[in-house]
Amino acid sequence: MTALAPPDQLAQDFVAFAVETGVLSFGQFQTKAGRLSPYFFNAGSFNDGATLGRLAQFYVQRLIASGLQFDMIFGPAYKGITLAAAVAVELARQGKNVPFAYNRKEAKSHGEGGNLVGAKVQGRVLIIDDVISAGTSVLESIAMIRAAGATPCGVTIALDRQEKAAEAGVEMSWSAVQYVTQQLQLPVLAIAGLSDLLQYLRSDPAAVAHSVAVQAYRDRYGV
Repeated sequence: MTALAPPDQLAQDFVAFAVETGVLSFGQFQTKAGRLSPYFFNAGSFNDGATLGRLAQFYVQRLIASGLQFDMIFGPAYKGITLAAAVAVELARQGKNVPFAYNRKEAKSHGEGGNLVGAKVQGRVLIIDDVISAGTSVLESIAMIRAAGATPCGVTIALDRQEKAAEAGVEMSWSAVQYVTQQLQLPVLAIAGLSDLLQYLRSDPAAVAHSVAVQAYRDRYGV
């Protein structure tokens, strides 16, 4: 069994919040890689003002604690758009007013044109998303940011699944987050990871029954 580090309180609070809101649920779910996962994280369920505002607070707390310096936020379509806006609002509420931008899936040929919307993309740009599944969205974001003459400086996500990536049905020895940090040389800040979820499950009598299946999943697919 994998040894667990001392609890990260911010991560524990976030996991509890995700469970309470139904964003994190347990059962049997098929992932994009075709695996049967005992848990499912659906950031799309942060779908009202109160939960989205609380989610933004978690992101900002993690960002502030990291000390990462950035000039603006970029949210890749689609989930990243809402996240970027919400985090920008929370940062401003805490005294750090930064611009944000996002992309369209298809470039616009009229009006302002192009595929970027919002503030001018410049300086050190932080990419924000819910998870990193394969790194594809990050690669696309990096390309757009660099094409605009700016510098991607990091990625922040809600949950790091901490599991091996899979490409064309082939299991890799690294996770998508490790790919971004090691191959793309970008720091990734996650509010919580699979290890934090396991700590939460083992400490909550109402949820401890799920810990066996989640641990078995991590033993099989974890990095």
